[in-house]
Amino acid sequence: MLVPRPVKLRSQRDVNLWRIPLGLSLAGIALFGVTLIPDILDSYHVIHIPTWLTMGSIDDARAILSAMLGAVATVLALIFSVALLVLSMVATLFGPRLLYRFLQDWVTQVTIGLFMGTFIYVSLCFLVTHEDAHTRFVPQISLLTSWLLVVGSFAFLVFYSHRIAASIQNPDMIGRVVDDLHSAVVDSHERAECEGTGAPPDDDAILRRAEAGAIVPCPQSGFIQHLDHAALVVAARDAGALIVLKFRPGQFVLRGEPLASIVPASEGRRLETAIDRHVVLGRHRTLTQDAEFGVAQIVEIAIRALSPAVNDTFTGVASVDWLADGLLALTEQPPLEGNWYDTTGELRLWMPAVRIERLVKLAFDQIRQASATTPAVLIRQLEMIRRLNPRMPEAARIVLAEQADAIHELGAGLAAQDRRDLDFAYQRARAANVAHQATRAELPVQQRPSAVGASH
Repeated sequence: MLVPRPVKLRSQRDVNLWRIPLGLSLAGIALFGVTLIPDILDSYHVIHIPTWLTMGSIDDARAILSAMLGAVATVLALIFSVALLVLSMVATLFGPRLLYRFLQDWVTQVTIGLFMGTFIYVSLCFLVTHEDAHTRFVPQISLLTSWLLVVGSFAFLVFYSHRIAASIQNPDMIGRVVDDLHSAVVDSHERAECEGTGAPPDDDAILRRAEAGAIVPCPQSGFIQHLDHAALVVAARDAGALIVLKFRPGQFVLRGEPLASIVPASEGRRLETAIDRHVVLGRHRTLTQDAEFGVAQIVEIAIRALSPAVNDTFTGVASVDWLADGLLALTEQPPLEGNWYDTTGELRLWMPAVRIERLVKLAFDQIRQASATTPAVLIRQLEMIRRLNPRMPEAARIVLAEQADAIHELGAGLAAQDRRDLDFAYQRARAANVAHQATRAELPVQQRPSAVGASH
């Protein structure tokens, strides 16, 4: 049983860089209102603030506030510059599809928010600090709070610098993608109270039934980002119908293209609104229900690292290692099979399944092609094929054997020493496959892995 890792799954559906900074800025205004109360009470001699809490005369207060305002404003501009520089580096090194991870990073957002909130707070303190012929007001509690906010903001800036330095390292980025992939795999199998289980349907029979159903066209072009299968199951159950989706999350749908089919056709108009409401389309792919996208992200990092302009073999090897871990997660708890049932076991929602053999092929194809002149990556791919082979279903092992053969053929033009190393790794990978086949043949028929189940 796969245990979810303690990470929050992030998605491009909720990308923003303003929500936390805005909240902390408003919190700075609210805090100023709170700390101003004892200062006003002290000015009217209702209470007395101890002298050890004061920060000097009005000239001292203005000098301190001016210095803090300048320092906070300078660092805030520097943080924005660093954030833009990091985003530019990420787009170049990792690919633009990974930018959302840095935009969503809570440390970056909290750092910007802390300095914005502090700047607003200090500005308000500077605004109310005044002296004329009749009145003199120095908000001592607010001054002290300003100093604490500035110190706290700069302390958090140290953590922000550490976070940025760690996050732009390639292995850390790849590992965090795999963490999100683990969480996505586990979350995708959660079922609501209105959902049940049932026997795997005959996909060909479902598609034949869908041909006679009512077609629901796609209202706009875009990637399917998320579908609320619980709500769709309830809607289909109430209508006594079956919803057959033509696409799965991660696939691109053209405007006006058939998005779903309703069986029976008489319930098409009734369920069209539910499909439009609970199938979310957008301009980007997301990882929440699209395990293939997680694999594609790591592959993109690898092929960029292996490009002639970068030539980073270390990142290519690290990507192969983490892809193997992601494939294990998808094997232990396979990706969405595309079948959802109501509590009576009646199939209510169907979509095309993501096959594990497709993900295995995706994990190896482009990296193999990009590393034709990089024997270290080819050898590491063969090593991972050897180690994955005993733990993969039958359909995936066939793909692994094909990948091993393709890698072996690709190494024909390598130097003699590299060719010998590649041949050795290839023989070990093939031997692991043969050894597993022999072990499987010795098992009783009832204990052998199901070929049908392995294909999902």
